[in-house]
Amino acid sequence: MDSTAGRRPTVKDVARIAGVSQGTVSNALSGMRGVDPETRQRIDQAIATLGYIPNLAARRMRTGRTNTIAVMTSMPAAVSAGSSRLGFLMEIAASAAIHALDYNSALVLVPPVADPAVALRHVAMDGAIVIEPQTDDAFLLLLKRRGVPVVVIGQPASVDLPWVDMHYYRTAEMLLAHLLTQGARRIALIVGTSSRVSHHVTLERYESWMLLEGIPPCVIYVPEADGEDGSYRATLDLLRSNPDIDGIFASIDAFASGVMRALRDMGRAVPSDVRVVTRYNGLRAREERPALTAVDLHLDQIAALATRLLMDLIAGREIERITAGPIPSLVVRGSS
Repeated sequence: MDSTAGRRPTVKDVARIAGVSQGTVSNALSGMRGVDPETRQRIDQAIATLGYIPNLAARRMRTGRTNTIAVMTSMPAAVSAGSSRLGFLMEIAASAAIHALDYNSALVLVPPVADPAVALRHVAMDGAIVIEPQTDDAFLLLLKRRGVPVVVIGQPASVDLPWVDMHYYRTAEMLLAHLLTQGARRIALIVGTSSRVSHHVTLERYESWMLLEGIPPCVIYVPEADGEDGSYRATLDLLRSNPDIDGIFASIDAFASGVMRALRDMGRAVPSDVRVVTRYNGLRAREERPALTAVDLHLDQIAALATRLLMDLIAGREIERITAGPIPSLVVRGSS
């Protein structure tokens, strides 16, 4: 006879059906302590059989945890999300949300906003993943003040936070080497004005390579918030003043879209007149015509790494300060 008939199943009932202790069931439900796959499967089957629904409010009162993590960035939507809202930020968030479920946690996406204090005012979280922060990043400063565990994707300006290495140097060199190999000899760099390490590294690598190749550097700075339109205007000015430009490295895919629009309007053929490359192999790069040569940053793997590190940090386990992300790979397309 089913002893749960007429009442709500409990953790004790799940443990009895699964043949494990109540503590093991709690560990499986919290996701914060390891439970072997076979035991986890028995617990899941028992939960399904009993129709058990965890009392989340009671668990939060008992543990002090929200079972929620957040993903955020100070990059404006013009470059982090794009007109379709399916960009760099969303790719990381979607993957992180899937992996957070492995730890029985939900993910909250904090949109890029002008005032992070407003965005975080009513967001309860156990920890946060911050994507490519800038120097004195407002999101990071607020999280630190609140004592929230943080893992950063991409090298931060501050060295006191754990972060996943996205290999900025390797990515920049990969794209520059490709342009030079394809015959470009007057290469311009279009880069953001914010104080992100990714911009700094890209600029430093570009200037070093141009010096090594004996090519006069040509750097165009565009505010991130200006996105595609800002890059479009900057590229028109660039081509008018430097008609011999035959290669453009756009550090952000939104900038690359602006570059391509300007080249079309100026009657410059891609790639026969000007070769174009960009860093992020997102929707913009794939749907541009011709499609853009870009770099697969393996953001799904990076998001999985960051989520695991954050969950370890929340659980009080020690983690490495720097974790190597997957090695980026060049995706050569018609633009170069």
